[in-house]
Amino acid sequence: MAGRRLEARGLGLTRGPRLLFSDLGFVLSAGQALILRGPNGVGKTSLLRVLAGLTSADCGQVLLDGQPTSSLSSAGRHALLYFGHANALKDDFSAQENLADQLALDANFVPLNEQLAALKAFGLLPRRDVLARRLSQGQKRRIGLARLALNVGHRGKPVWLLDEPTNALDAEGAQLFQQLVNSHLADGGVAVIATHLPMDLAGSTQELHMQEGA
Repeated sequence: MAGRRLEARGLGLTRGPRLLFSDLGFVLSAGQALILRGPNGVGKTSLLRVLAGLTSADCGQVLLDGQPTSSLSSAGRHALLYFGHANALKDDFSAQENLADQLALDANFVPLNEQLAALKAFGLLPRRDVLARRLSQGQKRRIGLARLALNVGHRGKPVWLLDEPTNALDAEGAQLFQQLVNSHLADGGVAVIATHLPMDLAGSTQELHMQEGA
């Protein structure tokens, strides 16, 4: 199965006097997922940001397809899709405008008809012209699911780095999310997911239980 390979070697990170993690490593190949577990504050978000290249580790390396992510071109960095615990939407943009904006940041230029189809799949088509400030938290999160759906099979974005992606979602939304991840993995994608919830994923799934200072 063609796809990416994500590797972490000897990662360590401190925040002030606190050691968040040290000598942390893993290898993920096409179709594999890593679930990050642990209480709040142990460094799950920080680790995802290090993997995405948004935060620098104190030591160690992150490699994508054998190449250090620190040396990736801007185009290469688009192979890493970070989905934070905050929705990162623009309040004065509509649901559809926010989706288009996020896809543009991903360098994933999707025709309008496909964007509307994704909004429909996640129950947002009747709300497509509603400003984000007027959407519920769950509806805002579903815009993120539509973004992920439009990245399934998009070869420039095979590595998903997801921070509490089911926050504010109802049971149906959480199930839709799991289906998305399974489709992504089946297509040869890679995912690292920080979550407190059980995950029923197909394929090879690892779990990393993080503890403060570990």
